[in-house]
Parts: sequence; structure tokens; C-alpha cells
Amino acid sequence: MRIISGKHKGKRLTAPKSLPVRPTTDMSKESLFNILNNLYYFENVDVIDLFAGTGNISFEFASRGAQNIYSIDQHFGCVKFINSTSKELDLDIKTYKSDVYKFLEKTALKADIIFADPPYNFEEEQFLKIANLIFDNGILNKEGLLIIEHSKHTDTSSHPNYSYSKKYGGNVFSFFERLDKP
Repeated sequence: MRIISGKHKGKRLTAPKSLPVRPTTDMSKESLFNILNNLYYFENVDVIDLFAGTGNISFEFASRGAQNIYSIDQHFGCVKFINSTSKELDLDIKTYKSDVYKFLEKTALKADIIFADPPYNFEEEQFLKIANLIFDNGILNKEGLLIIEHSKHTDTSSHPNYSYSKKYGGNVFSFFERLDKP
């Protein structure tokens, strides 16, 4: 896994093999950030990274200048790796060791971009519950995007806030937006 762009461009990160993760591939991540780069000035966005795992997505946002990044994962080893790597790279990423659903039910945070990379073996209802909690609790800012990464075998298009999907090999990014935006 490597950081693709920004102040740490090209930096390789090696997570412990003991972490229960499936990091977003560099090719998929680069494609995602090409889309986001055309929509946002990263210095002006707040980001929530759900099921953060190795922090791959959080590190990419931080390297590109995002100021407020919140990484949420329930696995202690993942949170520990994100914290130690953030310190090593002098990046200000705030971590929360929490079940994502419980976090979304209780948080007062709001974000412009929310990225969720849950386990691919989740049932469709579990993916949609993430979107429901985010929109029902007003966590996504008005011009924001929720992006859920999933396999090509999962269909999230039934959600009322679904906007579109982009496929990269076996990976799919589904994009969701607030319905009340201008």
C-alpha cells in the first residue's frame, strides 16, 4: 500500500499481517481520488473514514491536505497502526476505536466526505444501514458525498440517497448524496 499523491507521495506503508483488513487497491484508490479531486479542495473538507482498517484512505486524504480526518475502526490493532503511522508521518488523524454502527448512532461529528469500506461479506442490509444512519442522523454536510466500497455482487442502488457507482475490477464505489442540496 502506498500514498499516491500529496506531501507523502510515493510513501509505502506496510501494515502488520495480523490485521483483519483488505486495503483498497492502489488502482481503485487512485481512480477514486481522481473523481474527488475534481469535486473538492481537500484543504477545506472534513473526512470520516469508517471501517478504516490500515488507514489507507485516511493517509491519502491527510497527504493531500485535508485537515479534519476521523478514522473509525473497532479493531485495536488497526487503530494502533493508524496512530503510530500518523505520528511517524506527522499527520493529524483522529482515531476512534468503536463499532461503526454505534459510532454513527452517537456521533456529533459532521463531514463533507464519508468513506466506508466494510467487509465485503456483509449482507446488503448492513451496507444500506450505514447510509441510513448517516442520512437519518445528519452526519453528511449539505454538499457532501458518502462513498461505500463493496464488491460487484452487492447492489446499493435501492437507497433513496444513491447517486451512482463506479466499478474498478471487482471493487465498486457507490456514491450517495443528500436529497436536500440545492
